[in-house]
Amino acid sequence: MDVVFQRCCGLDVHKKSVVACVVTPQVRETRTFGTTTRQLLALSDWLRKHEPTHVVTETRREYWIPVYNLLAPEFTVWIVDARPFKSVGGRPPNIKDAEWIAELMRYGLLARAFTPRRPRRELRELVRDRRSFVCERTRLENRIQEALEGANVWLGPLAGDVLGDYGRRMLIALADGEDDPNVLANLAEGPLRAKLGLLEEAFAGCELSSLRLIVGPQLDSLMNTESEIGRLDSEIVLYVNPFKVVGN
Repeated sequence: MDVVFQRCCGLDVHKKSVVACVVTPQVRETRTFGTTTRQLLALSDWLRKHEPTHVVTETRREYWIPVYNLLAPEFTVWIVDARPFKSVGGRPPNIKDAEWIAELMRYGLLARAFTPRRPRRELRELVRDRRSFVCERTRLENRIQEALEGANVWLGPLAGDVLGDYGRRMLIALADGEDDPNVLANLAEGPLRAKLGLLEEAFAGCELSSLRLIVGPQLDSLMNTESEIGRLDSEIVLYVNPFKVVGN
């Protein structure tokens, strides 16, 4: 089998370490570096001495991203799917992943995976963060609803979305110490104003002081989570709009 790439480097990237193997006509050398920025700069300096035409790493979770960001401006970095190269037969025993990646790359047996440009990777991270906060928002909303029902405060059938624009003021007042059913009911807005009597009845006779201990912190967490979602929405818009303009 003919050698396709004379000078290449395989990287096995982990959370706290990067194992690098350089293979050239003159040398085969393996070294281990940390994943701090200082260590990754040392990796870059070491690669510069060997002048590989290609640096290859697998897509192990998100660990490859800082390595790629630092090396891509200077080297041709390939990101490859781990599954195909691990299934290639003929792997010698006790050979490290970095060495095997470098060896397969020499003979052109690896295919480059799609690697989005840095703005798109950052956009993906923002969207992932937003998804996590949306899930957390749903969890908090369900927890508050369960706490209300557990205290026999059945606002759901009356307000629909208890935590929406029309019913939230009641819960905020409850969390702030208000326990008069009439006052709480009169804080309702919009269409709920037509159900004041039913709302007052929903709060009457319930142990609101113990409910407050549960709803208050959960409501604070919910509003903080919504604030983070709003911040991420604004950040995402800044990333998305340029793509619409340049067709990136």
